[in-house]
Amino acid sequence: MRSPVHLPDTVRNPLSLLGVVVTTTAGVLFIVLVVLEAIGAIANPYLGLLVFVTVPVVFVLGLLMIPAGAWWARRRRRLHPERTTWPVIDLGKPRHQALTVAGLVLTAVNIVIVSLAAYGGVHYMDSPAFCGQVCHTTMEPQFSASQVWPHARVGCAECHVGPGAGAMFQAKLAGTRQLYHVLTNNVPRPVPPPEQLIQPAHATCEGCHWSGQIHGDRLRQIREYANDEPNTESVTTLRLHVGGGGAPGAGIHWHANPATVIEFAPPPPGTDAAPYVRVTGRDGRVREFLTPGATASQFASAPLRRMDCIDCHNRPAHTMFATAERAVDTAIADARIPRELPFVRRETVAVLKQAHTSREAGQQAIARRLREFYATRAGVDARVVDRAVAGAQDLWSRNVFPSMNVTWGTYPNHTGHVDSPGCFRCHDDEHKSADGAVIGQSCELCHTAPE
Repeated sequence: MRSPVHLPDTVRNPLSLLGVVVTTTAGVLFIVLVVLEAIGAIANPYLGLLVFVTVPVVFVLGLLMIPAGAWWARRRRRLHPERTTWPVIDLGKPRHQALTVAGLVLTAVNIVIVSLAAYGGVHYMDSPAFCGQVCHTTMEPQFSASQVWPHARVGCAECHVGPGAGAMFQAKLAGTRQLYHVLTNNVPRPVPPPEQLIQPAHATCEGCHWSGQIHGDRLRQIREYANDEPNTESVTTLRLHVGGGGAPGAGIHWHANPATVIEFAPPPPGTDAAPYVRVTGRDGRVREFLTPGATASQFASAPLRRMDCIDCHNRPAHTMFATAERAVDTAIADARIPRELPFVRRETVAVLKQAHTSREAGQQAIARRLREFYATRAGVDARVVDRAVAGAQDLWSRNVFPSMNVTWGTYPNHTGHVDSPGCFRCHDDEHKSADGAVIGQSCELCHTAPE
């Protein structure tokens, strides 16, 4: 009859036994939670933090407690005068065979669990749920905005982490620093956009968008509404000369033409205009444009940035409206705020521009003011008022975040030039070359009224 399998003497101590219990419990819990998450039984943004971060950390701590206890037990034995020797493993003995097999199996299981946890942890910490919902207050403005724009189904890491191990290491290093700021409540409010918003366009945008595509001209209608009772509509129609990266000549996307190299010195802090712009054309000709007071020698050895998609489309996934007026006009045009409601444009803009101390206070004030105003007007359908309230609350909740000091226009969008300098950061008739040429400000460079 085989003798029962016993743990080695050095492991039979309180610390190692506690480590065995902790490791076993964490391992079983990890497997159960992974299965529950896989079958959709639990859906919570914090589940990933528990499954792939907290439980694996406890599991590894339990593993470390086992050899720590064994070391402690051996150290106590060395205090005795008798000589200690290394244990002898005799695979001819059934007990040693069982212990060896059990050790190998447990080691294999531990490696699998730790590997799954490491992979799952990295994958989870790259997910929008982790980026936007675990650090809820800090990243709420960016996460909320990303959910309603065309890049809503693009994961954060696909743009914010470049390809390759180096980019991954750099991103995780930055993420560790940001996590420390969150834990110590040392987060700037609002969070300023970093100098390098995302990875270069060739590593991110061009995975889906081809810079050489020729788009030609596109018609665009801009609808605006008056503050009068019928919310009178005015429509501006423009023919946008989009052009294309592969097409010679003018057009908005000429700036992304692979055959044209546009480089510039970043604007000094507190300013918008790039002080130095260098353009290398298809023929290899180089032209330098400088703002008044700047000289070419100042930038002879200065680091320059090559212009790409992000220099104009700087808010591709986190777009917020610069003004309440523009937000309401867009919502009325999209029928998210009912135009048939008298004075709805005026009243909605007014309530959206009020300051509030919290999200709850803002939502309540919007509903209260709009309902009070329309309660005094005869013949107004309450269901239409409810639509206006819901539309206004939605606009406010996606653009104003009191806890982060984010409001209308906090994050300017450089596409266009109506709400921020945008194009006029260079196209201002002030950037001049040595031969007197300027970077022009003519409207017809980018758009004209259709005939």
